[in-house]
Amino acid sequence: MASITVRNIDDTLKERLRVRAATHGHSMEEEVRQILKQAVGGLTGAGLLSLSRDLFSGNSGVDLDLPSRPQDRAAPDLGA
Repeated sequence: MASITVRNIDDTLKERLRVRAATHGHSMEEEVRQILKQAVGGLTGAGLLSLSRDLFSGNSGVDLDLPSRPQDRAAPDLGA
């Protein structure tokens, strides 16, 4: 497993992180892992399905003007 070091963190930010970690009942290190996971971990499984349904269900679609297509292109000759 990888590790990182973050330098030059403002003292106020570090204190807020310490308080946040204590509020959640774990270390600052674990709090940072949770924050990073939430920020860049992405959605998968049930969470992704739920978000998709929320975003795309119902009548909230968009009507698009389709370009006119006077005729289809001829099929390519594959040298059969």
